[in-house]
Amino acid sequence: MRYVAAYLLACLGGNTSPSESDIKNILSSVGVGVDDEKLALVMKQLDGKNIEEVIAAGQAKLASVPSGGGAVASSGGAGGASEAPAAAEEEVKEESEEEESDDDMGFSLFD
Repeated sequence: MRYVAAYLLACLGGNTSPSESDIKNILSSVGVGVDDEKLALVMKQLDGKNIEEVIAAGQAKLASVPSGGGAVASSGGAGGASEAPAAAEEEVKEESEEEESDDDMGFSLFD
């Protein structure tokens, strides 16, 4: 991924066909190591291709990937309307208890 990102940065900078040394210079400027085999593979796959066409082809492929999250919870009907807020409050309480228990793990994300 780092090689693709560096390649895209070079393209954004106006270099329509970055070389391996261009990619190495970009990565080394931010202290990232380079695996020559992986870089050669990325360069081989992008050789002679227009980056805008590669991005468009990738977007077309991603359009067919299911993203999930399409389900929507619905109430059982008019009779259950008064019970729905109570259930929502219980869910909120359960979530907040789970979050509190995460604080007791002894470490933080930013430690």
